[in-house]
Amino acid sequence: MLNETDTPRALRGLTAALLVLGVLFVSAPRIALAEEVADVIGDVEKGEKVFHQCSSCHQIGYGAQHRVGPHLNGIFGRDAAAFPEDYRYSKGLLREAKAGLVWDLRTLDAYIENPKALVTGTRMNFRGIKDAQKRADLLAYLRENSDSPQNIPEAEPTAIAREVALAPEVLEIVGDPDYGEYLASECTSCHQTDGDAEGIPSITNWPEEDFVVAMHAYKRKIRPHPVMQMMAGRLSDEEIAALAAYFETVE
Repeated sequence: MLNETDTPRALRGLTAALLVLGVLFVSAPRIALAEEVADVIGDVEKGEKVFHQCSSCHQIGYGAQHRVGPHLNGIFGRDAAAFPEDYRYSKGLLREAKAGLVWDLRTLDAYIENPKALVTGTRMNFRGIKDAQKRADLLAYLRENSDSPQNIPEAEPTAIAREVALAPEVLEIVGDPDYGEYLASECTSCHQTDGDAEGIPSITNWPEEDFVVAMHAYKRKIRPHPVMQMMAGRLSDEEIAALAAYFETVE
């Protein structure tokens, strides 16, 4: 039993306890969410700069299309290999998609860190980003271009200009893949036709236009690799188109 002298002290203690419990009940979910987001979501502006590592293969933002890799609009909450009618995925990614892989903060972070560790057999020839903060910044930027969660609108245009502006008639040249295969022997002395990129980037499965633009960038010495500048400098527009047609079809 509480006596009269104990009651104020007891009430004060009970009130304090209730206040503490109230704070815990109200604040705990917010604290947990804040920590979860802070662990993964980084700086959008810094992430846009990190995305430059991805932009040679992927487009994002208004009007983005599939190129060497699929476009990344709406990547959050998207099933892996979500565009089988429009894009040719690797067998490894199709296998993981069938197993239920969905792109979210956790899976994207793991894939960006080491693509081949998460998806064995992926054609994504990228060594990964080991720096956790850079991955967090990149994820923040990718998330800005997703409508899931729904409070994040689709982004305004963020397309990066192509390295070299080619005349329409150059891009419209229809390459002969058989002739391209004949010419490819010099390319395949360094680049592997199985898509492996150990030490040297893969050039298989490139969309023809991307291949043509890259070769003309070397030809005009916009891309700085001296050997590639020499090789591309010896090729005519028709020969570049033929190589592009061939390498797009190589599995």
